[in-house]
Amino acid sequence: MIDMSFEYHTEGTCARNIILEMDGDIIKNVQFIGGCNGNLKGISALIRGQKAHVIERVKGIQCGPKSTSCPDQLAHALEAYLSQR
Repeated sequence: MIDMSFEYHTEGTCARNIILEMDGDIIKNVQFIGGCNGNLKGISALIRGQKAHVIERVKGIQCGPKSTSCPDQLAHALEAYLSQR
């Protein structure tokens, strides 16, 4: 059962949006809009069913010379979701 769907608009990445489907602090599904399709599907599959503590694992990851990345933006999306609960 999905408790909430949350959309986050990314900054500084090829992915434009991240849609989280959450059940409390459990990640039920993640969909990246835009970005590297295969890699982002892989990230989504790896974190499905995990608690939002994945923030600690992905926050601060950079993509090349950029100061952020899709995993880093995922951490920001999860933090934004948790802060509005």
